[in-house]
Amino acid sequence: MRRDPDELFATRKKKKIPFEFVLDELDGVGPWTRPMFGCIAVYVEEKIMFLLRDKKNDGDNGVWVATTKEHHDSLRRELPSLRSISVLGTGETNWQMIPVDSDDFEDSVLRACAMVRGRDPRIGKVPSAKKKKKRAPR
Repeated sequence: MRRDPDELFATRKKKKIPFEFVLDELDGVGPWTRPMFGCIAVYVEEKIMFLLRDKKNDGDNGVWVATTKEHHDSLRRELPSLRSISVLGTGETNWQMIPVDSDDFEDSVLRACAMVRGRDPRIGKVPSAKKKKKRAPR
C-alpha cells in the first residue's frame, strides 16, 4: 500500500488551547504552558497556576485553580462560582475550579488572572519534584 507523499510530511495539527484568553490576560507575567492529563497547564515562573480543561461530555470543564484548602473560603468570596473538582474524588479538593457553565465564568476567570498578575499568594503551587526511578542492577 502506497501512502500519499503529502501525508508523510504533513505536520501534526496543534491542539487548540481552551480558554486562550487566560494566556492573553497573563501576558505581562510571562506565562508558559505544558500539556497535562489531556489539558493545558499554565505556569508563571516555577508555579502552576491554572489547568485549562475543555473535554467533551464532562462536567469538570473550566479553569482549574491551583490552591490549598486554607485559601478556599477567602477565594470563594472573590470567585463565588469556585468549587471542588469531582473527577479528583469526593469531598473538598485542594484544586478548585471555575466551571465553564457558571454564569460568571469569564468575569471570575479574569478576576483570577488579575490575582495572579498581582502575585496573590493564594493562587499557584510549586509542583513537587518528580522522583527519579531507580535503575535495576545489571
